[in-house]
Amino acid sequence: MSEYVERKRLTDIPRLPLSGMLDITYRCSNNCRHCWLRVPSTAQEKQKELSLDEITGIVDDARKMGCRHWNIFGGEPMVRSDFVEIFDYIIRNSVSYSLNTNGALITPEIARLMRRKGRKLIALYGANAEVQDHITRNPGSFDAAMRGLTYLKEAGAGFTVQVVPMKDNYHQFDDMVRLAQSLSRSWRTGAAWLYLSACGDPERNKEIASQRLKPKDVIEIDKPDLGYEERHAKRMEEEDSHDYRHIEGDDRLFASCIASRSEFHIDPYGQMTFCSFIKDPGLRYDLRRGTFKECWEQFIPSLADKVRGGKEYLENCGSCELRKDCRWCPVYGYLEHRRFSAKVEYLCNVAREKIEFKEEWKQKHRRYHKIAGITIQVDSDLPITDATFNSKFRPFRVDSPGEDVVTIRHHFFLPDLDGRDLGKEVYRRPPWAIYKRGNSWLYVGILPGREDKPIHRIGTFNLDYTSSEIYCPDDLNYQKGNIGALTLLPTDQILLTQLLADREGCYMHSGGVILENKGLLFVGRAEAGKSSIVTMLKGEAEILCDDRVIVRRWPEGFRIHGTWSHGDVPDVSANSAPLRDVLFLEQARDNLIIPLEDSREITKRLSACLVRPLMTTEWWGKMLALMEKMVRELNFYIVQFDKSGQVIDLLRRL
Repeated sequence: MSEYVERKRLTDIPRLPLSGMLDITYRCSNNCRHCWLRVPSTAQEKQKELSLDEITGIVDDARKMGCRHWNIFGGEPMVRSDFVEIFDYIIRNSVSYSLNTNGALITPEIARLMRRKGRKLIALYGANAEVQDHITRNPGSFDAAMRGLTYLKEAGAGFTVQVVPMKDNYHQFDDMVRLAQSLSRSWRTGAAWLYLSACGDPERNKEIASQRLKPKDVIEIDKPDLGYEERHAKRMEEEDSHDYRHIEGDDRLFASCIASRSEFHIDPYGQMTFCSFIKDPGLRYDLRRGTFKECWEQFIPSLADKVRGGKEYLENCGSCELRKDCRWCPVYGYLEHRRFSAKVEYLCNVAREKIEFKEEWKQKHRRYHKIAGITIQVDSDLPITDATFNSKFRPFRVDSPGEDVVTIRHHFFLPDLDGRDLGKEVYRRPPWAIYKRGNSWLYVGILPGREDKPIHRIGTFNLDYTSSEIYCPDDLNYQKGNIGALTLLPTDQILLTQLLADREGCYMHSGGVILENKGLLFVGRAEAGKSSIVTMLKGEAEILCDDRVIVRRWPEGFRIHGTWSHGDVPDVSANSAPLRDVLFLEQARDNLIIPLEDSREITKRLSACLVRPLMTTEWWGKMLALMEKMVRELNFYIVQFDKSGQVIDLLRRL
């Protein structure tokens, strides 16, 4: 089926305002030491804020042009007396929403409203009242936030606790995480570094800078995801694209960003632009004097050529070797120095720490194994040692990736699946329930004789199984070592059978050896004598594996490849050899090799010995096509043998 599918890249996608960021006020009940936006709750700016009618009009205009998602920010959104009306209108006129709040002003009425499906982020600044109230400079803020969270729980409204780290609470970071986990099944870490104030006030900037964590601590909290970064870079290369923040040699600082974004931002006073961090008045559009449509279609695109970095940018951030690991953006340069082209030395230091972290992480958390021409890159949240995986994997260990790389990432927790759309269930038989959603597969480990709980393992795979995330709560077993599968699943065949199908290959119940530079494949199910005949050949031939062997068709012909899935004979090899002869085993009193020419009989015997994954119509189609080529290009025999070893002489004559 895949032979008839053509992938086309769409290059002329209309630019639509799909997601809006709306700061409904910058006033706040707190006075946080790190805040870059806050104005007092009684500030005169209140008189300049958009009215309820103005906000609903903007929501309507944006919706007409395609907006389906809103992010609602502050300040603290709930200081507005009409917050309930604003919030209610937005969530009734959008597909999804996200709300950021400190939680202190949540009432039972608001909590009931927040039951509507969306993302609710509740900030946490300390593990107790002493620390949180110190950060917020608002006595009672911790207790008020805890009360708000209680209202949410009583109302049955899900929420995510967002732990916000900085210098004055970092000593409590682990306690904050534990508190967050006790408050909600969903928690996350907020920005690990702080940007300076929107107003540019020197005293305020000095205080914010004093709360910045050490660069090493920033990386420790917000650890780089190497797998994601590498996949993103590969995708950009394959699509001949680029990171929207940077086009080498181009000093138009926002051109690529504007061209690729489907988001927009509106501040409390009706000023609209393409990014929430843009505070230069010359780059914002007054919706009270114009229309949403004009801003999106004319004003924002006109900004692409307006801000240039010039020599300062081109000789620094625009050509810096740290750039791909740096969080610098022109907006941060502006907040730091009031110049978009200015570098931020703090971020340079964070980038250096990131590079050091990545190199150390590769050494301690990544291993490569190569099987049948496929490099399996194993990444793990916990360190990988020489004792982590069983010794059978050692012959397959390599130092670097090859051309064909698939990735496995191990996590040691179970994600919360309650309320999530898992997709269409396509298979259910312990130990797995399998779902397909879009371009991904979800494998949920289930136990026999029970409903879905307890779930013992979760695996997510992309459509072609080249990228996977495995979630397993049993970190103690991992640390004991001697693990028998790189996937940490019951068997690696779950992954390999799918990968091989896309590469004209299959996993077979078979033993394999290299005898006089030729591959011999002994095919048979349990008790057929695979281990027996391989044992006879020990010392005469190189043993690839006695129980599972890979057959793969290359441009030059079929080859057999060793695997680590051995039976009674522990000898395994990562080597391969040309395959010409396939031998179906039958234990007997005599030693005979009988040619087999009936294609139907051959296909029947081969299909009975295929190691099978989730069997889809597409998978079977690939296997039938492969077996047809095997029948056409290889020699097939029935081998009858006893335990005398005389069969070896017959094998040499093939």
